[in-house]
Amino acid sequence: MSCHEQSAGQGAGHGGAWRDALATLALVAAWLAATAWLRPLMVPDEGRYAGVAWEMVRSGDWLTPTLNGLPFFHKPPLFYWLSGAALSLFGLVEIAGRAASLCGATLGSMALYLFTRHWCGQAAARRTLWVLLLQPLLFIGGQFANLDMLVAGCITATVLALAHAALRFEQGQPHRRALWLGYALAGLGVLAKGLIGFVIPALTLGLWLLLRWRWRTLWALLSLPGAGIFLLVAAPWYVAMQMRFDDFLHYFFVVQHFQRFSVGGFNNVMPVWFYPAVLALLSLPSLVWCPHLLDRGYWAEAVGARATPQGAVRLLMLVAVGSVLLFFSIPKSKLVGYVLPAVAPLAWLLADASQRLATTPGRRRAWAASVASGGLLALAVVGWLTLHQDYSLRSLGQTLGAERQADEPVYMLEEYFYDVPFYARLRAPVHVVDDWGTPAVKQRDNWRKEIADAGEFDPAAAQRLLLRPEALLPALCVAPVGWVLAEQYLAPRYPFLAQAEAVRTVHEITLWRVRSAQLTACAETPNGGSAGK
Repeated sequence: MSCHEQSAGQGAGHGGAWRDALATLALVAAWLAATAWLRPLMVPDEGRYAGVAWEMVRSGDWLTPTLNGLPFFHKPPLFYWLSGAALSLFGLVEIAGRAASLCGATLGSMALYLFTRHWCGQAAARRTLWVLLLQPLLFIGGQFANLDMLVAGCITATVLALAHAALRFEQGQPHRRALWLGYALAGLGVLAKGLIGFVIPALTLGLWLLLRWRWRTLWALLSLPGAGIFLLVAAPWYVAMQMRFDDFLHYFFVVQHFQRFSVGGFNNVMPVWFYPAVLALLSLPSLVWCPHLLDRGYWAEAVGARATPQGAVRLLMLVAVGSVLLFFSIPKSKLVGYVLPAVAPLAWLLADASQRLATTPGRRRAWAASVASGGLLALAVVGWLTLHQDYSLRSLGQTLGAERQADEPVYMLEEYFYDVPFYARLRAPVHVVDDWGTPAVKQRDNWRKEIADAGEFDPAAAQRLLLRPEALLPALCVAPVGWVLAEQYLAPRYPFLAQAEAVRTVHEITLWRVRSAQLTACAETPNGGSAGK
């Protein structure tokens, strides 16, 4: 059943609809959670976000995100709140660190299912859901601990809630609850990753209504109560952070939003065609079922005299994909995860295409195989990551956690290993050693810039935690035992490591136990003369 053949079951009782929705929600959550267990180890980049959530749990400060004990304002806190809550409930396990991504994937999937069920019928909704769940980008993004899947789910749900309100308004049906829900979801999107949680839905809905020439509907979507709900959800955290840190709003919005969007100097510079290519490549071979997207007849019900609500839904999905591609193709810096808000509407178009073209048993089998191939690709990626665990420092972190005493300091040399504090269950920040005084620290968008920026919001903590190389040895001489992590090629720069105990080496990264009493350079210090006794 396609969207122009609305199911008679749409008018079924609310009880049956809710049972179906809850059963589908359980299916989506179980599918994503079960596959997340297949990849037990985090890649280091996941440790950045899961580690910030862990720091919230261990510090008890659920307002200020911190990276290694320093205020970390690259992103807002919703991911950390959700994953931190899961870590509090289930402990420091990988799937808890990915809880926010799982929530985002589930939210977007369920929003698409419920919206499609209402406007296109149950059969179309189920077909769309299966296509979405087998998309490699959703499958992998839903079990990767970063903010992209969470904000994608919020954006998808926001667009669909507001579109639902718009279509109900056009049919003379009550629409305010859906409208207010859309504003609340936009507030969650702003808490998930900043202004894109509002800007992309506004761009999508605005273009959609403009193409359909629905000015009256546009005005109906502008709501003072809705704006109040949006501010009630989104604003308190931003206000609280500005009250704590004078430069917060400038840094968060000007530096992390507008400069990141409009200027260079950030990583992952890609050409303008990068996102269309990624989306097309990861949608093959299902995308070959969509030649009618270039057919004017396919869009006849979307605009003009033959326009129908179901045709408007079709146009909405195309505009949603196009808005995401347009918005994120403008900046020079591009990451694959940014395109995730386009996955759900593209899955809808793929499902609709299959319904129109897979009209014979042979074609239906071919379509099913093309969709399943995407799921197999995603499983292959997860399987490869599971079998090739040379990206993880879990064993090194666990060794540090098992061998280290609570009061023994930890030093990381010229690198911050994001996942080590998580796996070591460290309850205090580590000391990061680098040449923090050089301008080069902030010239590249990497871990150094992140930590240096964070240190500017708490200079006292930064002075204690961010050490220059010449301060390392005196610091080690103070405590009887210290721990040092560094890549092996750095050892010649720090000759005292030759007198330390190399406890474990994993992927060219070594963990040393440093006893100050055994260091020649510490012999004349008060601690050096007595530490070994």
